[in-house]
Amino acid sequence: MKTLQPTLSHAEVEFLAEHSDVTILPNFQESKLFFLTGDFGPFNPGMPIDVPAWLAVTLKQQNKCKIHCPDWLDVDRLQDFKDAENNEDVFTKPPVPHYKEIASMLLRCGPGDIPKADEVRTLIKDIWDIRMAKLRKSIDQMVIAQEPHAQIDNLTVMEMNFVRTILLPTLNEIHNMRCYVTQLPASS
Repeated sequence: MKTLQPTLSHAEVEFLAEHSDVTILPNFQESKLFFLTGDFGPFNPGMPIDVPAWLAVTLKQQNKCKIHCPDWLDVDRLQDFKDAENNEDVFTKPPVPHYKEIASMLLRCGPGDIPKADEVRTLIKDIWDIRMAKLRKSIDQMVIAQEPHAQIDNLTVMEMNFVRTILLPTLNEIHNMRCYVTQLPASS
């Protein structure tokens, strides 16, 4: 029997998200910065440049840049996403694959660079809660219908990681009960 790979930890999923590009406005001059994951630059004061989120966070912590708030992190866009998520039975496609992790990173290291940071933080949490409730409902419906599988589109890696911890043991129990029931002798 094929063994399942262990789930990723929250930190590992966040590590994956750290490779997403973020636009920064550097306040220093440097032709290039060299890292194992690649070379980044040139950095010119006030000139926007896309860098991985991990580098944006590092430079922000060193007061070497301002983070340009991503368009999708706008309060109105997040409210639209939340409304769509509330009104649809299926999962709405997230604005970016790692929306929760990136938003958390940027709000943690540079809340002053995010307009209406408290509202953004609340909307991200609300969206997460709505999606988790929808996910639990989908799992409940699948278990009640005794389906061995389900198609759930538009989940993020973090959401898949979360549901995996709930769903796999449940599916294993359903499988074990089905095997047990089929092995019972027919009663007379």
